[in-house]
Amino acid sequence: MYSYQRLFDFAKQVFVSMGHTEKMADTAATVLVSADMRGVDSHGIARLKGYVRLWEAKRINSKPIFQIEHETPSTAVLNADESLGLISGPEAMKIAMIKAKSVGTGWVSVKNSNHYGIAGYHAMMALDQDMIGISMTNASPLVAPTFSKERLLGTNPISVAIPAGKQPPFVADMATTTAANGKLEILQRKNEDAPLGWVQDKEGNPTTNANGVKEGGALLPLGGDREHASHKGYILGSIVDIFSAVLSGANYGPWVPPFVSFIDPVADPVGEGLGHFFGAMRIDAFRKADEFKDHMDTWIERFRSSTPIDEANPVQIPGDYERNMEASRSKDGIPVLDPVIQDLNELADKFKLKF
Repeated sequence: MYSYQRLFDFAKQVFVSMGHTEKMADTAATVLVSADMRGVDSHGIARLKGYVRLWEAKRINSKPIFQIEHETPSTAVLNADESLGLISGPEAMKIAMIKAKSVGTGWVSVKNSNHYGIAGYHAMMALDQDMIGISMTNASPLVAPTFSKERLLGTNPISVAIPAGKQPPFVADMATTTAANGKLEILQRKNEDAPLGWVQDKEGNPTTNANGVKEGGALLPLGGDREHASHKGYILGSIVDIFSAVLSGANYGPWVPPFVSFIDPVADPVGEGLGHFFGAMRIDAFRKADEFKDHMDTWIERFRSSTPIDEANPVQIPGDYERNMEASRSKDGIPVLDPVIQDLNELADKFKLKF
């Protein structure tokens, strides 16, 4: 078990060692370790070594100069200059919120970026401003569309954060696949099988092999198969891809650069880097914020009071699990698997740091 501060401090030192400014490293470490705090271990400190490898492969620019390439009062396209998405994501969300303050809503599509951590962090930035936050990103092509053997989409997550009054905020944060690839990585570290419906093999057959994607298979869209509505997950993932990349000028579909450094990006890219999409909506652009938040409290309270199938499993609202996990880990610490600890020790040796 490790404290938030210990993991944050180490991650920040690594990002500084990669050439980032103190401010950028602080932002990157904050986004990264927020995933561990919220129980999304697949996107937290376990990803640090992967970012270092991308930097070593010269696919991450640690001294980016952000540029707005197209702009209206409510929209913008941000060129992230090959930066860490952990840094360009918050920058783009700030732009969206500034626009929302001015004209009611703000929408920013990002190109030429990299993996941005958990979608929920960026969406939640809007909560303190009495705004609804929206965050999505495309990702490495590991997902086969319904009826396909080919990997054409990423896990392409969506997050929506909505403030309430006395109740905690509604925070949806989900991949558009049955499971995120990071969850497979955790199973691989534990030498455990994947649940049926997460993966198909290279011939398109269902498999429980957690290494199935590495062996030429694919992740499956939300639903798992056509009988369980995988076409809906495929549609959601496609929407994210189009908003994040076709709209911004980033790579989309099978052209998205892989997260792993040992696989080179395709030789015929259709855009620049990886893409994100962010939105901020000022609540008082629709109705008085206090009235809205009172009604959100009513909404949340009614859903919480829903009669459960099993009294041991009461109905939750999106964000409950992560909030409870954050409270627990603030008190007890963050569990880190042995293979991840080994990776962190290797990074400490590489950069002459102490973990």
